[in-house]
Amino acid sequence: MVNTSVNLCGITLNNPVIPASGTFGFGYEFADIYDINILGSISVKGTTLSPRFGNECPRIAECPAGMLNSVGLQNPGAEKVLSKELPKLKEKYSKKIMMNVSGFSVEEYVKTCEVLSKSDMIGWFEINVSCPNVHGGGLSFGTDAKSIEKVTKAVKKVTDKPIIIKLSPNVTDIVTLAKAAEGAGADGVSLINTLLGMRFDLKTKKPVLANVTGGYSGPGIFPVALRMVYQVSQAVKIPVVGMGGISSAEDVIEMMIAGASAVEIGAANLVDPYACKKIIEELPAVMEKYGISDLSGLKGEL
Repeated sequence: MVNTSVNLCGITLNNPVIPASGTFGFGYEFADIYDINILGSISVKGTTLSPRFGNECPRIAECPAGMLNSVGLQNPGAEKVLSKELPKLKEKYSKKIMMNVSGFSVEEYVKTCEVLSKSDMIGWFEINVSCPNVHGGGLSFGTDAKSIEKVTKAVKKVTDKPIIIKLSPNVTDIVTLAKAAEGAGADGVSLINTLLGMRFDLKTKKPVLANVTGGYSGPGIFPVALRMVYQVSQAVKIPVVGMGGISSAEDVIEMMIAGASAVEIGAANLVDPYACKKIIEELPAVMEKYGISDLSGLKGEL
């Protein structure tokens, strides 16, 4: 009998699999096709203080070993998420969720967390300082250590829920940024967000995305994500949530060997809506195959 449970910032998950923000809606949408309570947790759709329509279309494009997206944080805003979306999810899901928050200023991050902190469903706040698809927000914070420190300290003052800072791979040294988050009091970090990329339509000679560039995700980025998770986990003492191209139970185990305490699965959900379910169901057999009795014992085994 294998043990798939893990601990993330003091909260126990019966398995480490968390659908990544932006790839699983607010969660309840998937409850129509399988019991979402099998999930370790859910990182719900990124939420901003005010409603956002998102970027112009086209904003999703396929590419080899993955996809590009420039959705642009489309969401109904914090108040509506609190009053409408989270209650809908609570009808279908009984565990703690990860609340992904984005902003365009320190004040916006703070106000959004203040509004959403009223929900007892939230186990962790995942502070997205790494979105490459919006102008003037997200990534502008995530590439600067001092900005990460300011956001982390400010948010920590308005909530007692664990704060996980979501980091960008579009930087020279992700370790420095992870250490800045840790030094400012973050309870954990999650990485990586999408890599900045683009494609051209050869017929029109124009970018395939209206936003010109977008975030590249999918299996193609897995080796990069694995390397960054390993580097960060070696440098900080706080938990690391690993993500980026995970599409199998084997990938989950590899990510945890690199140092992750839990994992998020993103693009795979858009290819196969049953992806997380399949990975969770396959995980025990894959653990047995490789002689692994306890997932939590893998962390940092390298």
